[in-house]
Order: sequence, then C-alpha cells, then structure tokens
Amino acid sequence: MTTTHAADPRARRRTAAGGQPPRRPAQRAPELAPLALDELRAYRQELITEEARVSYWRRLVQARLDLAVDETALGRLRTVLTDQQRASRRIAVQPVGGHVEMPPVPDLAVLWEREGCTEVASRLADAEHQLSAYRRGLHERLDAATGELIARYREEPSLALRALPLAPDAEMGVA
Repeated sequence: MTTTHAADPRARRRTAAGGQPPRRPAQRAPELAPLALDELRAYRQELITEEARVSYWRRLVQARLDLAVDETALGRLRTVLTDQQRASRRIAVQPVGGHVEMPPVPDLAVLWEREGCTEVASRLADAEHQLSAYRRGLHERLDAATGELIARYREEPSLALRALPLAPDAEMGVA
C-alpha cells in the first residue's frame, strides 16, 4: 500500500526545499544567559560528571535494596557472611614479636539481625528516592544547558567551531 504525501504526517512536516522537518525554536535558559560560552560548556560538563556519579550510587543502592527485599538472596548472603570458619582455608598468621592486642571480631549474624531487613529496606528505598529526585534535577539542568548551547549555536553557527580541537596551523588558516 502506498501512502500519499498528504496522508503521511512525516511528509507534512517536511519542507519542500530540503525534505527536512522544520526547526524547533531554540530553547533559551535565561538563568544561563550571563555565562560565557566556555563557562556554559564547563558547567554542562560538570553536570554530566555529577550525573554519572549519582547514577552509579543509585545503581548501588538499588542493588542493595534488591538484596534486602529478596528473602532468598538475603538468606544466601547471610549464610556466606556468617559462616566464619567452615569456608575459611587460610593459614593462621602467627604474630612475630609477642602477643598483639586486637579488637574482637564482631559476630556478623548479630550485626545483621540488629537492624531488621524491613528497616534496612526502608532506609535504602528513601536513599534511592532522594538520589532519583536529585538525578531528575540534574537532567533538567543538563537539558537547560544543552538547550542554551544549541540556541547560541543556531544564532551564531561559528561558535560551534570553537568547540572543535583544531591544529595550530588550521586555526591560523594555514593549510
């Protein structure tokens, strides 16, 4: 079946000259207007770095939350963490030069039971919600910075060339 040009919504959006959809208006961010172009680029890069860091921590919290909620995995983890001597095949280290006072090793089973799984899961869920909200805010700020850069590039396309790494000869116009 052939679609007529008028019935195809993509075709209606295309311009007759280039076949490309019309440009959306540039999204300006008034709060970013005072920043110089290099400052705006640096700000955007800081947001990208922070988003990667927050995403990493969010994934860690989500994984720990999954463990706290999944009773089967939690039981296996508890067994591994509390099975102190049976699985250990290490040779005991003999102190050289006499007895050294060492702090007692905590009983991992007691430590795990001290905070109930429900409390741990609740705290992890709160942390995940806070990280997610912060991450959403970062995405909004990143979108605003990107929109501001695009708007500036559309207004003055030569600004985009300043972002490209050029050889010193190319900057001077020498070929």
